[in-house]
Amino acid sequence: MEGARRRAMVAAFVGVLGASVGVAGAGHVYLREWRRAVSWFTFVVGAGLILLSVFADPTAVTLSTLDEIPPEVTGPLFVLLFLSTFDAYYVAARGGVGDAEPRCPVCRGELDPQVTFCPWCATEFERRPMVDPDPTEASTEDGSGRSESE
Repeated sequence: MEGARRRAMVAAFVGVLGASVGVAGAGHVYLREWRRAVSWFTFVVGAGLILLSVFADPTAVTLSTLDEIPPEVTGPLFVLLFLSTFDAYYVAARGGVGDAEPRCPVCRGELDPQVTFCPWCATEFERRPMVDPDPTEASTEDGSGRSESE
């Protein structure tokens, strides 16, 4: 559990760093949750554009006038950036519950069962990684050790 907690804290830290420059989904990028990262990023950018068009004149906003954006726009954006960071922490903290794919013990990246190294961090293994047996398969066996389908 210690590894999952450390991974969650790093994801939250990366999320805060991303949020400090206005980029949502940075913590998800660290976790390699690509769809979730893109979803958060597009959601926050879209919400920002909608709020900007409603509460400010979008044509009058330039880089030199960013400090003049009304709080009706910046407030919700800060909340969304916080929620993105919290979601990255939550995704990392819950761990890989229910994963059917083997994972690297170093970087937690998904592994191909046919290779003897991690393509994400280049860690070499002495033998191929194994997936934990599925508990639902064990319940289909009878006392003879053969499955019911045999």
